[in-house]
Amino acid sequence: MSTDPVRPKPPARSRALGQLLIAAYAVFAISAGARSFSQIVTDFDAAPVAYLLSLVAALVYLVATVAFRKPGRTWFRVALAACLFEMVGVLGVGLWTYLDPELFAEATVWSHFGAGYGYVPLVLPFIGLAWLRHVEPETRPAGNGT
Repeated sequence: MSTDPVRPKPPARSRALGQLLIAAYAVFAISAGARSFSQIVTDFDAAPVAYLLSLVAALVYLVATVAFRKPGRTWFRVALAACLFEMVGVLGVGLWTYLDPELFAEATVWSHFGAGYGYVPLVLPFIGLAWLRHVEPETRPAGNGT
């Protein structure tokens, strides 16, 4: 007989793949946020639509980063909504930049489906959604020791 207590498996959100995904979203939140902030402050009149869309992208990445980190069904739903919004955003803005290039004097994070960022913005929401599909939303509130 073993006296070792059975340790429950850590929540999926704290496993390696989840941590990598969270790190990627955090990097994009910071990079897109810094870029859009700089562009809005220094040269907003040059491309207001593009700069504001980059700010929206940064906020979506930030919300997803926080939601991926938090336990509970509500945060799971927030993460799901952020990924879906991001997917629609990158596909919509990506197509929009080809259909109306004059509107985009400067690139956004999602321009040309994220080409300026190595197309990572295009694949990131699909990876996020696939990951969410394979994790169980924790139903216990944070801080509950049971």
